[in-house]
Amino acid sequence: MPSEITMPQLSDTMTEGTVVKWLKKEGDKVKEGEIIAEVETDKATMEWEATDTGTLAVIVAKEGDKVKVGNPIAVLAQSGEDPKQVKQQFSSQPRAEARGPQPAPESASRADSELGHDPIAAGREQSRRETTQTSPSHTSESLAASATATIADHGNHGNGRGTGDRIRVSPLARRVAQERGVDLEQVKGSGPGGRIVEADVLGFVEGQREPAAKSASAVATATPKAPAPVLPQRIASGQKEVIALNKMRSTIALRLQQSKQQIPHFYETIDVDAETISALREKLNKQLEPQKIRLSVSDFINKAIAATLQQHPNVNAHFNGQKNEVTRYGDVNLGIAVALPDGLIVPVLRNIDQMGLKEIRVRSVDLADRARGGKLKQDELTGATFSVSTLGAYGVREFAAIINPPEVGILAVGAVEKRAVVRSDQVVPRTMMTVTLSVDHRVVDGAAAAEFLRTLKAMLEEPGMMLV
Repeated sequence: MPSEITMPQLSDTMTEGTVVKWLKKEGDKVKEGEIIAEVETDKATMEWEATDTGTLAVIVAKEGDKVKVGNPIAVLAQSGEDPKQVKQQFSSQPRAEARGPQPAPESASRADSELGHDPIAAGREQSRRETTQTSPSHTSESLAASATATIADHGNHGNGRGTGDRIRVSPLARRVAQERGVDLEQVKGSGPGGRIVEADVLGFVEGQREPAAKSASAVATATPKAPAPVLPQRIASGQKEVIALNKMRSTIALRLQQSKQQIPHFYETIDVDAETISALREKLNKQLEPQKIRLSVSDFINKAIAATLQQHPNVNAHFNGQKNEVTRYGDVNLGIAVALPDGLIVPVLRNIDQMGLKEIRVRSVDLADRARGGKLKQDELTGATFSVSTLGAYGVREFAAIINPPEVGILAVGAVEKRAVVRSDQVVPRTMMTVTLSVDHRVVDGAAAAEFLRTLKAMLEEPGMMLV
């Protein structure tokens, strides 16, 4: 019998969604797992995958329509069914009506940053299988040529082919390869036994960009260049302008207000000597030139955060005020704040603790690009166990970030810059940066936060500690 597609609940607070764009039309064949539409939720505009296989017989909700969760938006004709008869049959039945069309979506790239991620258990195992398990042990004293390659590759294994002629590839990597027209025969796998994972495909795509794009991406500075500012139009003297908050800004306003009102924030700040990681980064980038990968200081910071959180699980946690309980996590799902023209979004890099620097670079760039393009999936917006916000690109020396509940901590990272510091009673120039940890004082005390920062500082000043 025909399969009715209903508006899914893509977030815990979602009550309705807006169909932004249909990628299929009536009469098109649809495969399970194929992206068929873009739907705007209360968090972001997401790509929506089909959960069944068949022929798209009826599109109930047009682009721009708002539909309540559970109401139909389309109907699939199953194998052996006539799509025209299914459409005629469905059209004759009474059904819930979509609200619309509403005012046209401002942009498919807008995304609502609901700064309150609930834990998502589903998808952990798939994400875990997409990353690797081995953690070779090295110390900072042996970070010579071979060791620098090891730290960049930490978490990656295999030669890309597995055994025999059969290509070993994860389902997610295969789908990404199909979407981007990548020949898997040309991709080197880094997963267990040479299995190709998503990061390998994305890395291959990165390496195949046009020369101009490669040249632009190869420009490296300790602190990345800030995006060009989008300034609002000036208001004439004597005039005023009243602007209603859009869905994204309304969500940000609500969640941040709730966070500051309900969470007793506690802040601790520490200076980090970034001289070593800056030099190591340059050395690694020279070795990675053939792979067209340029590591940033943020990659080292994110890697160090993940390693530190594993030693301090009390910070890699969620707090449930209703049940009065804390949930600590063995895996690190890092929320990375990304600025948008009209707001902020926090995509999640899952299982970052199992990634090497190269994979962190490729996957974080991909996440940020898709966040700005409104192409994130549901599990890429939920489930963060800790977050990081970086404003160094804007020249900000230090700041304090607001916690994203139910997380209990967030790290604010300032600019990497030359400063005059005292070493051996001498004032010398050093590459420094300042980081500020915000914690939920209901869960993390001052001493525990200080221990976290001390471990993080050691990781960044002696990068080999990330591998121990």
